[in-house]
Amino acid sequence: MTLRSLIVDDEPLARKRLRSLLRSEPRVEVVGEAEDGPAALEAIRRLEPDLVWLDVQMPGLDGFGVLDEIGPGAAPAIIFVTAHDRYALRAFDAHAVDYLLKPFDRARLREAIDRAIKLAGSDDLQRRLAALLADITRQRPLRRIVVRSGGRIYFVGVSEVDWLEATGHYVTLHTASGSHLIRETIANLSTRLDAERFVRIERGVIVNADRIQEIHPAFHGDLDVVLTNGTRLRASRNYAARLREWLDR
Repeated sequence: MTLRSLIVDDEPLARKRLRSLLRSEPRVEVVGEAEDGPAALEAIRRLEPDLVWLDVQMPGLDGFGVLDEIGPGAAPAIIFVTAHDRYALRAFDAHAVDYLLKPFDRARLREAIDRAIKLAGSDDLQRRLAALLADITRQRPLRRIVVRSGGRIYFVGVSEVDWLEATGHYVTLHTASGSHLIRETIANLSTRLDAERFVRIERGVIVNADRIQEIHPAFHGDLDVVLTNGTRLRASRNYAARLREWLDR
């Protein structure tokens, strides 16, 4: 069995080294390379590889973001490549999806290929990928949010968001550069945002605590929250209590 493979890594030297190692592996045929997440998505859909060597840490859209966009049900066999992702290692070990910890040698590479051949196309692989993605999502606070608009895809860094507002079945991200509408529920986003940085002040409103400038008492136990850009938001009595607890922490 020969696995048609795609190499995804933002470091040219890392791609070159892996391609060089794979030249002596008759079970693997390298059909393409990608240097970032968006390019990886395009190449996976266009080339339909059997196996992807996927770097975990990449700017813009990391390896887990790529897997999330593809969906585990449609993903090829994936061997993750990582240097020091502490969240990833724990999840990989838990779900036995193979990974290479940089730097790796030829023997470890061949072991990963053996595993990929055994799992490629199996239902077990899809279950493992789904479990891995769910575990990573729980462990890692969201760092970038994918926005689809007018046929294009771009990314908004979570640190750029001043506050989030539920808008029907959508959420509006308010940033210094403007507003961005995403098809997502605020309840789901609240579980993926860093709880140390983001605080829910109303059922449909989450605020980046780094942007809070002042908090003032209002009527009936409510609180007025003033952001650094002058935006004034209201925390109702129930959420005001939670906000006070968050401030005490």
